[in-house]
Amino acid sequence: MSGQRTGWRRVLPTWRTVLGTVLLFSLLLIGGLVTGYLLVGIPPANSAAKAQSTVYLYSDGSELARDGEINRQNVTLGHVPKSVQQAVLAAEDRDFYSESAVDPAAMLRAAWNTVTGKGKQSGSTITQQYVKNYYLGQEQTVTRKAKEFFIAIKLDREVSKDNILEGYLNSSYYGRNAYGIQAAAQSYYGRNAEQLTTAQGAYLATLLNAPSAYDITARPANRARVLARWNYVLDGMVKQKWLSQADRAALEFPMPRPAKASAGLSGQRGYLVEAVKDYLVDHRILDEDTLRAGGYRITTTLSKKRQNALVKAVDTRLMDRLDDSRKVDRYVRAGGASIDPASNRVVALYGGIDYAKQFVNSATRRDYQVGSTFKPIVFASAVQNDATTQDGERITPNTVYDGTNKRMTVSHGTRTGFAPANEDDRSYGPITVSEATDKSVNAVYAQMGIDVGPAEVKATAVDLGIPADTPSLASSQGAISLGTATPSVLDMAQVYATLAHHGTHRPYSLVDKVTRNEEAVELPEREETTAVPRTAADTTTSILRSVVDGGTGTAAQGAGRPAAGKTGTAEDDKAAWFAGYTPDLATVVAVLGQNPESAAQEPLYGAGGLARVNGGDYPAQIWADYTAAALQGRPVRDFSLRLEKGAESAAPSPSGSDSASPDESGSPTAGPSDSPGAPTPTPGGPTRPTGGPTAPASPAQPTPSAEPTNDVPTFEPQSDDLEQRLRWRWGGGG
Repeated sequence: MSGQRTGWRRVLPTWRTVLGTVLLFSLLLIGGLVTGYLLVGIPPANSAAKAQSTVYLYSDGSELARDGEINRQNVTLGHVPKSVQQAVLAAEDRDFYSESAVDPAAMLRAAWNTVTGKGKQSGSTITQQYVKNYYLGQEQTVTRKAKEFFIAIKLDREVSKDNILEGYLNSSYYGRNAYGIQAAAQSYYGRNAEQLTTAQGAYLATLLNAPSAYDITARPANRARVLARWNYVLDGMVKQKWLSQADRAALEFPMPRPAKASAGLSGQRGYLVEAVKDYLVDHRILDEDTLRAGGYRITTTLSKKRQNALVKAVDTRLMDRLDDSRKVDRYVRAGGASIDPASNRVVALYGGIDYAKQFVNSATRRDYQVGSTFKPIVFASAVQNDATTQDGERITPNTVYDGTNKRMTVSHGTRTGFAPANEDDRSYGPITVSEATDKSVNAVYAQMGIDVGPAEVKATAVDLGIPADTPSLASSQGAISLGTATPSVLDMAQVYATLAHHGTHRPYSLVDKVTRNEEAVELPEREETTAVPRTAADTTTSILRSVVDGGTGTAAQGAGRPAAGKTGTAEDDKAAWFAGYTPDLATVVAVLGQNPESAAQEPLYGAGGLARVNGGDYPAQIWADYTAAALQGRPVRDFSLRLEKGAESAAPSPSGSDSASPDESGSPTAGPSDSPGAPTPTPGGPTRPTGGPTAPASPAQPTPSAEPTNDVPTFEPQSDDLEQRLRWRWGGGG
């Protein structure tokens, strides 16, 4: 037959088959849409708008706190200024009045971006968001999304755009437990919605995207991100011709007033609840909308005994010594975090004096420099990477560097332009790495950081537990080695817990169990990895033991246990740190200076009656008191260390240490390095200073000045001499 198909054409469908398939699929799709539209009605307002309480528990099951109060007051659209309405549209849905209720293209684009790893994005119109907020729940299910789709279409046909926008403004969440534009206006600006300015409305519109992240008073470290989003909203208004360019240029960011905690979250409770919420959202256990709907029972890793011990230590050693008659004492803030190294469970947090008075959580904020508490990371990286000095000598605790004040650092024989000052401009001359750690000598660690390589130092820091996106972590030259980065107290506790656990890293946990209606929520696996080899971690521990035994951290001896730790001081003494650990517990304490009115960071000179607050003062004392109480009743354990080859001569082996085989560490087991009382090598001895040429001798040693010194690298020309003109100053040492 002439019409019969032959060869390869037999395996292809005919055009009739293709057309029939397309028509059948189209009929099924249309039928499904019609059926869905007919079957799904507009339901009554949901009860999720009246969120249930979520209960937070200590690890022993006792109640820590509960939240879930709703702050809501509806207003008519006429009571919301037109510019504020337009700001919301510019932020969330610029074509609201001209588009349909759903935007399939945007939904597909958002789904594709989420699947391909470009970030979770919303493809919902304002109508869809209103349906989700007011009629449905926040759960992320296919059924809920399908209902949202059909209800939005039906609502758009039956209700005016103005009514939908009014409902959206009244049902949206703006943070601070404020639902609706009126509650948000009161919470952020202490005024009614009808009194909001364009700039204020643009900020409230900014909050809709991520309320907790964009509360600038609670997250001062996110200021740049907040301003970028605020500017995006205003620029959108200009683009839509809702705001003139001249009026746009005249607007200044309207700083909201500080947040106020509910009575149920006063004291430490608010800080702990906030930290747990952030943990759940950041680790994608629950999203912010779902968590806000409430009804969860969350068992944390926090120990009630240890939490109380940390609060008591801060109160006794610091807060009870403050006096309102001293202006600087009003700037004092404190943060603390404690982790069990074996499990990496967070067992205690100290966020501030009272969540109702100091809203920013000092344990989790990421905007204060960590200073010299970063130096152990540099040394661990040196050992991990088999780094050598400029002269080719392997870096160990016994390596001798030049500790001359403002000594120019060099890289492959070339001066870098980075010449940091030691604390109080003190020069040390030839000094071992161990003693330089005891005394926190900046000149040594600046050169060591260049010897190791800033990229390698950053990689080690991230592996140990510092988030890769931490501000200033990627600083060039040697500045990273002196603690210019701003990880949180909790981040640093994770780093020191990893060192305590012999270099084995597991992401910290704040949550043991989450249930809702007796159904458990799956928690992510926390994979254990080797951040640094055991010998690198243990050799770092050995020099940090010396800091406690006879260096800047001797106050930590008050814990009554073998301990390793490091002090640190931030730029202009705006923060003082102590980070330390025993074999059983790693804890970091920071005392921070912040102006309560302007939120600006302030120096701590004179705080608590001390001329200068260093990490070895209040932070180390708090650490010692807390550690003694937290470990009370537990056997005293010594460190079990396996040291890197070349570190064994630092000190005699402590009792209880393991013996390492040569293939594990290349050296016998050794204990802590020499105390500061050991003789310093002299020029001309068997090991000469390393790290390149020494800067010209400075004049006679000056008497330490009572004036504050700059801690952050700052270009400071001092004379016509090239070397002098390239010198920078760094006064913090710990």
